[in-house]
Amino acid sequence: MERYRNPNLGIDDRVGDLLSRMTLQEKAAQLGCAWVTALMGPDGFSRERASKVAPDGLGEVTRISGSTALVPKESAAVMNEIQHYMVEETRLGIPVIVHEEGTGGFSARGATVFPQAIGLAASFDPDLVEEVAAVVREQMRAVGARHCLAPVLDVARDPRWGRVEETLGEDPVLVGTLGTAYVRGLQGGDLARGVLATGKHFIGHAASVGGRNHAPVHLGPRELREVHAEPFAMAIAHAGLGSVMNAYNSVDGLACAASRSILTDLLRGELAFSGMVVADYYALLQLAAYHHLAADKREAAVRALSAGLDLELPETDCYGAPLDAALKDGQLPVETVDAAVRRVLAAKFALGLFEHPFVEEDLASLVFDTPGQRALARRAAASAIVLLSNDGVLPLSQAMRRIAVIGAGADDRRLLQGDYHYPGHQEIAYRDGTEASLGWSEDIAPSLPAGGGEWRPSRYYVDHVTPLAGIRALAGDGCEVLHAPGCTVSGSDRSGIADAARLGSTCDVAVVVVAGRSGLSQACTVGEARDAACLELTGVQGELVRAVAGSGVPTVVVAMSGRVHALEDVVSSCRALLYAGPLGEEGGAALAEVLFGVVNPAGRLPVTLPRSVGQLPLHVGQRAGGSTSMFYGDYTDSPMSPLFAFGHGLSYTSFGYKGLLVEASDTRHPLRVAVEVTNLGGCPGDEVVQLYAVDLVASVARPERQLVGFVRTALVAGEHRYVVFEVHPSRLAFFDEGMRRVTEPGEFRFEVGASSTDIRAATTVRLGGEVVEYPITSVRPTTARVV
Repeated sequence: MERYRNPNLGIDDRVGDLLSRMTLQEKAAQLGCAWVTALMGPDGFSRERASKVAPDGLGEVTRISGSTALVPKESAAVMNEIQHYMVEETRLGIPVIVHEEGTGGFSARGATVFPQAIGLAASFDPDLVEEVAAVVREQMRAVGARHCLAPVLDVARDPRWGRVEETLGEDPVLVGTLGTAYVRGLQGGDLARGVLATGKHFIGHAASVGGRNHAPVHLGPRELREVHAEPFAMAIAHAGLGSVMNAYNSVDGLACAASRSILTDLLRGELAFSGMVVADYYALLQLAAYHHLAADKREAAVRALSAGLDLELPETDCYGAPLDAALKDGQLPVETVDAAVRRVLAAKFALGLFEHPFVEEDLASLVFDTPGQRALARRAAASAIVLLSNDGVLPLSQAMRRIAVIGAGADDRRLLQGDYHYPGHQEIAYRDGTEASLGWSEDIAPSLPAGGGEWRPSRYYVDHVTPLAGIRALAGDGCEVLHAPGCTVSGSDRSGIADAARLGSTCDVAVVVVAGRSGLSQACTVGEARDAACLELTGVQGELVRAVAGSGVPTVVVAMSGRVHALEDVVSSCRALLYAGPLGEEGGAALAEVLFGVVNPAGRLPVTLPRSVGQLPLHVGQRAGGSTSMFYGDYTDSPMSPLFAFGHGLSYTSFGYKGLLVEASDTRHPLRVAVEVTNLGGCPGDEVVQLYAVDLVASVARPERQLVGFVRTALVAGEHRYVVFEVHPSRLAFFDEGMRRVTEPGEFRFEVGASSTDIRAATTVRLGGEVVEYPITSVRPTTARVV
């Protein structure tokens, strides 16, 4: 037996042995990828096509489930056929990795549709996020997909950017904590039984100028590390993140896909990442066509591979013939290729693919959208709903006789989808007269391959519960639930507004569900490549809200969009306002439970809601002086304060805080923060206790307030619990003037509260000792106990 086939040997030994047996062509093949449709003919998998596309093997296969209409059993069967070809008909029998998308559930036909990532972030619940990711792992493994292009670890501080909904919010500690939980859920305790997670997009993708997709990023080295690298560092150090994807953008002129200082010095050096770096789709081509850093594909390949980018996605192009030519001409040392191939092979060995390349096709469908998974989807959707304002109209009474459910989002299952949910994401792979192409020119990149016949993706949904259906199911037996859309998500058609307002005026309450359409096509209002210059509600939805509220009916508005909207005029029009991103398949049921008080809302804003776009950037963690306009404090035409701050969210009960105690010693030993939290109201509820720190005097300008820990705890009426945080001094560290990451002695104020601006208790302590250097890899997460 060849040493690389011996499962009893270590991964390094097996990789070394296999690498020594490989030809240069076989090595290069491991750095490439192919769309599954390139390997398929009219009757399914085609060995003839595979022999032409991958005669020497292949690194990965792109999206068997995500780019076809295959049901789980069929997807698993295609994967098995591909693996049989790779294992049995290539010289060395190296199995392939199949990758898929999974930001809010597995993007596949028949998979459970969880809330989009921004909704998961609103839960402030790492355990819930890990549960969701574990379902993604289970479903992907069932069809043989072992590489998930999630989670998104971008810190999103510009709501104009269309991809904010894919992120976990605007704060690096929140993003890092929840992102780490997602990685744990995907990878599990042992990658041989897990799915390789991918942190993306490295680095600064969400900080583009003007909120424009792919646009340049202007960040100093301190901000780059303290904010944008922090979530990656946490996922690497605390969950063993196995894969990272480059960002499309440049940072201070350095394209992330071709910068050794970014992909090697920062990622592998400072952050101690040892896994595989994969290209975002067509990122290598962009080095020539977009960034103008390469004259041709050959130069793009050389620059990317030299920088530390291991695997080209979604299909082999620059790492194909152009790379071969560069190697023959001596433009690139073979050692550089070997280093990348080692990392790809190490991932395959860690995943156990050499021992278990196949899956049980007949069992695949058994783990798709089960009753337990749907229950989790409902719980996750309820946790994602944030109650922003409420004058007492909520919860709705079961005694109501007539309820109007109005708005574009009231009864449209498509609007429950995020941009990377199936089928919304697949709109870029088919055309029905309403969808536009990505706009790539043929010399830059092709659009997604559509496949043919039954392989072609289309609008396939699992069962979805819309808000209208959810409210009808929960309303009392004698309650009539009426419906009128009023208007669409976009466009200027006002013809339905008057009828909707008249309908509302005849009811006890009107629930107006305003929405966005998430996706990548030009018909969408939010999502990848769907950036916005204006943050008001799209179309005439704002007019609809004002008309319904103006009819005299008590009006509850649900903002169900992936966009972070400026909602000041909406707040003034309605009696209650709720914020929810794309909620997924159980969204309507979860929303109804919150509206009727079956579930007490406990979601918290993972992003700041501005009053207007002119306030941007507006987020938690502004550096000293960033939250006011000197010297009067406000703008001439607007307050500086946000409409709703990071961490904000109301409940149907109230919570009290008292007895804050902080025990601190020096810059080397953990601090202990304890506070008593009491449910003061008459119903059970969850409180998200948030811990913030302020470095009162530091050697560089520090954030005015930074989140250092949080915990979600359930309390019955009248119950009190003690929340105890342990904060390691490394959590307070920052990059000093000499770019050392240090914690300095001095005075710190610790604050606990219900949001970043609703601080309930605070105290100042002195941290003694000396200046201590804490590399970014040594940061210990804050722990929390509820006793």
